[in-house]
Amino acid sequence: MIMNYDLEERTLAFSRSVIIFLKSLKLNHLNSSIINQLLRSTTSVGANYREANNASSRKDFTNKAFICKKECQETKYWIELLAELENDRKSDLRKIWQEAHELTLIFNKICYSSKKDINH
Repeated sequence: MIMNYDLEERTLAFSRSVIIFLKSLKLNHLNSSIINQLLRSTTSVGANYREANNASSRKDFTNKAFICKKECQETKYWIELLAELENDRKSDLRKIWQEAHELTLIFNKICYSSKKDINH
């Protein structure tokens, strides 16, 4: 069975799930900066993907998709750091990290395919 995924919706759902998770954490002087960075990188993925879908050219689309991939990678970094501070929430963070990883792979494929299209 082939499933049709709306990547705009998926990246929005990802941002929402991270926001809900972050709201459940107790802020302190150690985690507040990491939480802020994680929120910024996570929400940037969906925002940049929407920009990509409204790109002025194939090259512009590829550049925006590449930013999405970079933001996913950054998100994984902040999750790994937050896991060190939120030991009791590692299971939740593992799920978030997995989605960030899957999105990284998706955007990597988009970038690769788009570059191939531009060069041919």
